Amino acid sequence: MELYISIACVITYIFAMATAFLKNVHMFQLNSYGAGTHLKWMTKNISASVYRFFALFFMALTLFSDFWKKDEGTHVLALHGVLAVVFSVLAVAELPRKKAKTPLVFTARVKRMAVTYAILTVAFAAVALALPAAGVNGIFYAVLFGAYVLCPYILFLANLINAPVEAAVRNHYLNDAKKILADCPDLKIIGITGSYGKTSMKHFLTAILKQRYNVLMTPQNYNTPMGVTITVREYLRGYHEIFVCEMGAKKKGEIKELCDIVHPRDGIVTSVGPQHLESFKSMDNIVSTKMALADNINGGKAFLNIDNEYIAEEKREGAVTYGTVEGADYRGRVISVSKKGTEFAVTYPDGREYVFRTCLLGAHNVQNLCGAVAIADSYGITPEEMEEGINSIKPVPHRLELIEKGELTVIDDAYNSNPAGAKAALEALSCFEEYKILVTPGMVELGAKEEELNAAFGAQAAAVCDFVVLVGERRAAPIKRGLLEAGYPEEKIYVASSIGDGMNKVYSLKTDKKKVVLLENDLPDNY
Repeated sequence: MELYISIACVITYIFAMATAFLKNVHMFQLNSYGAGTHLKWMTKNISASVYRFFALFFMALTLFSDFWKKDEGTHVLALHGVLAVVFSVLAVAELPRKKAKTPLVFTARVKRMAVTYAILTVAFAAVALALPAAGVNGIFYAVLFGAYVLCPYILFLANLINAPVEAAVRNHYLNDAKKILADCPDLKIIGITGSYGKTSMKHFLTAILKQRYNVLMTPQNYNTPMGVTITVREYLRGYHEIFVCEMGAKKKGEIKELCDIVHPRDGIVTSVGPQHLESFKSMDNIVSTKMALADNINGGKAFLNIDNEYIAEEKREGAVTYGTVEGADYRGRVISVSKKGTEFAVTYPDGREYVFRTCLLGAHNVQNLCGAVAIADSYGITPEEMEEGINSIKPVPHRLELIEKGELTVIDDAYNSNPAGAKAALEALSCFEEYKILVTPGMVELGAKEEELNAAFGAQAAAVCDFVVLVGERRAAPIKRGLLEAGYPEEKIYVASSIGDGMNKVYSLKTDKKKVVLLENDLPDNY
């Protein structure tokens, strides 16, 4: 009888371990499966482990309290009942309370990790059941509670055990993608990288090149080695003439790794800045990683945005420069900016100048559009085709995308945020005469400069906004400080617990003007 009850207890333990796995692997996935990154996340978000502290208390109780060591039938049954109830509560407590912004994706890797984690979970249960004094001296309970306390580290162990398999799978897919590319000798590959602006550049350039060529671009945020591999294996077809490949990096050397996969003919470096400074460790590492694209082109040219001070200092011989500053080979000039779009001119190296119009918000787009014109010109796109392509460009989703929502006009810039992008978004907001509201949780992954740069963002917002909604008490603090130091009235600042709470505040504001809301950044669930 006692054995059957023990098994019933183990079932509730397995249920608790399963819900803990789903929560932890979701965060692990959002942290790009980096053990070090995830460990830092666990340290910063210690409150997320409160349930394991509860289990740790019970583990200590089972080891040191005589109450758990009594050898009486009814007493043991009662303890088993307590164990089942505790694990049931822990299992329910780990279930998500709200819909995730970025849901867990059950990739093949996650499924393999789940199998290994399940084997380790069952192994702990088997050890507990096999102990000679299981259920009567506290060790049975301690083993199960101990396994639950260690569940994040069991996930790390599962990932470590699977590492050789994952490496083999990864290499198989990478080699397959390389073979596919090798079988397309006429395919022209354009690499795009930058701390910011690369996704916009990808869309702008593709829209222009499509006026003459069959173009494939990496979809969504497929800018990692595996993302590029998936693009090649699943989307590349024999009729494609140009492959526009976005290249992202969070650590030193990752752009070189991507170049070794696709061997770009041409490369564009849009920007260099403190994005992901926390993982890069230094600006020198960011500069060398991004500029690796310019050093690894095959037969074509590097196109560099010399408006960016870091890139301007890293010029490469034979590179084509673009930007709005004097001396750029392709020089953009803003003619007018309004909430209806932007009019700009581009001067070619031979002195010709052409005027273009776009519905895109913000003067900052002229940099990327100028770069797109530069590389498209090298591919023989005429000014007339340029105009058609630029006219066809729509805002990239969640990047200064203008959305009408009844009484609100929303400028959706929620995809991510960096110092240059946040400043540009505020400039776009300033073009509106309506009641201007900023909703933001601030910027992340800026290393030691994070507080300083968020405070500067607050000072910039003070000069533009009629009302500011900050999301998250802890993350809001430096932005609020920047606002107040710039003389912004505190009564026009609201610190919300969530985006939903913030938007409720926006709707409740009373004003005679129509409201225009800038959504600047929307942090994923691991923040």
